[in-house]
Amino acid sequence: MRINKKKFIYLISPLRIKKTFYSDLIKIFKTNKVSFFQLRLKKESFKKKLIIGKKIKKICKNFNVNFLINDDIFLTKKLNADGCHLGQKDMNILNARKLIGNKIIGVTCHNSIKLARIAIRNKADYLAFGAFNLSKTKKVKYKASINTLKKAKKITNKPIVVIGGINSDNYQKLLLNKANFLAISGYIWKNKKMKPIEAINKII
Repeated sequence: MRINKKKFIYLISPLRIKKTFYSDLIKIFKTNKVSFFQLRLKKESFKKKLIIGKKIKKICKNFNVNFLINDDIFLTKKLNADGCHLGQKDMNILNARKLIGNKIIGVTCHNSIKLARIAIRNKADYLAFGAFNLSKTKKVKYKASINTLKKAKKITNKPIVVIGGINSDNYQKLLLNKANFLAISGYIWKNKKMKPIEAINKII
């Protein structure tokens, strides 16, 4: 999986898709900072996710952004998305690989190097660690640190995605410690002070 250092944003969708979402997404993609977009809609039906996913896939394709699905291998396959992100309670990588072949599969490792080693052994394409900060998107069960990131970089050359409350005030430290991608959601979509495009422009 190629890494473009200028495109270091791994953007995660809001939990609900509003009317303004698609135009905001296009504006964000035009900044040329986003490598991945993950569709994460926990409360929507499969049918609704399919409709939304088709629209987003077209936008991602136009801007050369990898389109990933959170948790759902079957939706990944149905949409012919670029890949899927798996949590520790989701389908394991080996079974997922049988269903979607050589598409991108990323795995949540929380703050655990042990989980990272298992993901590496099972040939995950990237590893995700967090939460590095308090999050607006979900409750923090696992707290990762810069030390977690440093340990991970010592055991693998696979891309590392960092997640959890990342914003314009705290992102630089993560990049300086060689995180490859910043997974961001709440800072963009739940920001009460700035519009999505203004928020993304604060991360340079």
